[in-house]
Amino acid sequence: MAVELKAETEQLVQQEIESGHFRDIDELIVEGVRAFRQQSKAMPVIAKPRTPRQNLADFLSASPFAGSEINLERQRDYGRPIDL
Repeated sequence: MAVELKAETEQLVQQEIESGHFRDIDELIVEGVRAFRQQSKAMPVIAKPRTPRQNLADFLSASPFAGSEINLERQRDYGRPIDL
């Protein structure tokens, strides 16, 4: 398999091999894949995103307050008298 690396990535790989952390590129890749798999197992499973509701009526009908007979109607505001 032929792989093209960015210059920065190639430099990073060379530094890791020269430092003695890995014998060759194959070892570096194998260890990287193993670390990734282990990290992926440790990560919590993210809940599936909810499907968006179609409109405001759907949202309100699915509300936990639906059917609770709470009066959410706004009182008319007539303002307050002021002295000039």
